[in-house]
Amino acid sequence: MAEVINLRMARKTRDRAEAEAKAAANRARHGQSKAERARQKSDAERATRLLDGAEREDNR
Repeated sequence: MAEVINLRMARKTRDRAEAEAKAAANRARHGQSKAERARQKSDAERATRLLDGAEREDNR
């Protein structure tokens, strides 16, 4: 027979885990120095330019 669980507690546990994951992402994004943010932005722009430069002209 299956174990009986409290759905309210299971939902709270799930919500806490999701909140922790979101907090970790925010720490990674906002916990950067200005130089790190600038480097990350320039890397993203460089990748975009590289990708756009490799695009074919005839898009049929």
